[in-house]
Formats: sequence, C-alpha cells, structure tokens
Amino acid sequence: MTDQALSPEETIPGKPTSASRTTLSHIMTGNDTNLLGTVHGGVIMKLVDDAAGAVAGRHSGGPAVTASMDEMVFLEPVRVGDLVHVKAQVNWTGRSSMEVGVRVMAERWNESTPATQVGSAYLVFAAVDADGKPRQVPQVVPETERDRRRYQEAQIRRTHRLARRRAIKELRDRRAAEGIED
Repeated sequence: MTDQALSPEETIPGKPTSASRTTLSHIMTGNDTNLLGTVHGGVIMKLVDDAAGAVAGRHSGGPAVTASMDEMVFLEPVRVGDLVHVKAQVNWTGRSSMEVGVRVMAERWNESTPATQVGSAYLVFAAVDADGKPRQVPQVVPETERDRRRYQEAQIRRTHRLARRRAIKELRDRRAAEGIED
C-alpha cells in the first residue's frame, strides 16, 4: 500500500500528537515465557503491535493495518511478574500512512521502583476503508519539542525505508534481467 494509490480528496484537519497517544499495560505471567524463563520477544512484539494499532486507529479515525515494523530493540529482559507499559504515539503521517513510535517500559508488579525502558520500536500503519483500500489520514501536529524531534527523525526513517525498498527492487530487476532465478 502506498500513498500514491489514493485519489485526491479534501484535506482532513490535522490532529495533535496527544489526541491518539496511549499506554497499554499488561502483567507478564508464566504463559508469556520462553525457554530461558523470561518473557518471549514475540509476546512483547504483539503488545507493541496492539498499542501501535490502537494509536493508528485513533489517529486515523478508523481501521489501520500494520504495514511494517522496524528497529524493534530489546534492551533488557522482561520477567514473569513485571508490569509492562507500552507507550505509543503517532510520530509522522503521510497521505494514508502513519509512523507510530513505541516505548516499552517494565516495573516489578509488587515494588514501587520506577519503570525502566526495556524496548522500543517503530511501526508503519496504513489506514484502510471498508474495502481494504488506502484512505487519507489527518496530518499529525507535533505539540512539543520532543514531538517535533520525533517527527523529523520519522521523516529520515521514511526516506531510508523508501531508498532500501527501491534498491532491493532494482537489484531483483537486474538479477531477473540477467536470468538469475531466486
């Protein structure tokens, strides 16, 4: 899904970053563990996708689907009994796409120590209509210096995503033209 696939529409009023920002909290149990006894990375990734999807849906005012996840970073292991807080916000918007930044924090459920950052990720969502076709989203309006920095960094990540996609396509086209099958 690309932003270019849309037909021209009227401009939708922008929304401030705070309008869709959210936190999803979940306590980790034994069902969430991997073979090492810590919380499985896939469990954390699902929470990240859930929180980011809620933010994308709130911002766009309707359904949005995950188009990509990149830069998922696990900084510290999460343990059974940790209360995990997944904080998400829209960093950048295109015509139908949105980059959502996610920060994963964890704290012991029974202690009053501050939560520590255990992970982060960036996801791209595409807003879709009832037929699954891309639909226009409101532009995000950064409110703070931090929001403005996140917006600028998201533009850089978008440029890199597009350049990477273009380079891979060119390589595959060149290999196909040379008769090399994968």
